[in-house]
Amino acid sequence: MISRFAPLPGTQGMLTESPVWDARRQALLWCDIPEGLIHELTLGSGARRVWQLPGPVGSFGLAQGEALVVACRHDIILLERDNGAQSVLARLPPDPRTRANDGKIGPDGAFWVGTMDDTPAKEPIGALYRVTPEGRVECRVEGLVTSNGLAWSADGRVLFHSDSRARKLDVYDFDPADGALRNGVRLREFEDETGRPDGAAMDVQGHYWSAGVSAGRLNVLTREGGLVQSLAAPVPAPTMPCFGGPDMKTLFLTSLRHGLSEAQLAAAPGAGGLFQARVEVAGVPVGRFGG
Repeated sequence: MISRFAPLPGTQGMLTESPVWDARRQALLWCDIPEGLIHELTLGSGARRVWQLPGPVGSFGLAQGEALVVACRHDIILLERDNGAQSVLARLPPDPRTRANDGKIGPDGAFWVGTMDDTPAKEPIGALYRVTPEGRVECRVEGLVTSNGLAWSADGRVLFHSDSRARKLDVYDFDPADGALRNGVRLREFEDETGRPDGAAMDVQGHYWSAGVSAGRLNVLTREGGLVQSLAAPVPAPTMPCFGGPDMKTLFLTSLRHGLSEAQLAAAPGAGGLFQARVEVAGVPVGRFGG
């Protein structure tokens, strides 16, 4: 089902997250959350670019042209890759206890981004927001500790969404025309030993690939929440998978380094870096902001 993970050299950070595949450029992008950096690696040529944002980058997505839409603490920023220009499109509610976390472009062309309690308390004060290309911010789910794991089915009609700290995964019927959520169901609850659900991606067969950040696992689930396979990750704390490559059958995986013990780092010196593996099934492409 999957080949052995190989490291991508020169990608190590403290907390790499939000891998995004740009098919037009055949490039992989990702962020280092605490450093406020977005990186780009063009796989064919090896060319690299990096952009500095004014705060921690929770997530981002592709926008029109060369732009990116970026969740930077409470600001939703449009970043022009060609010249580095940045402008604030919208602002999430500025609760000093929270910051933006996982986000992804939905089938409706909106940027869906969640927040998390960024304090040691880890209270359910986060939410999931829908940000339109016009800059309108709509709250869609409340009462979250750490909003995470956004991924849509290939037909755009099913949304998976996790709360990492609450160790739960929900699924909704999704309307790709207007982004309406209906019929939310608790799909699965997790234990730390099996992998608290972090970032995720979908394959074209309807399987949900969830990074089990607490267990060094990559858990593959069905639409009904059944566990198809639990794969060993190459590092103790994988944070998010992403499908890419010309045939969408390369799986990229980001990871965490910050907070690991000396023993964990000695056993996995590549922690915090990116990895890639070949898989048998293609992933679902993620759209662009604005459609």
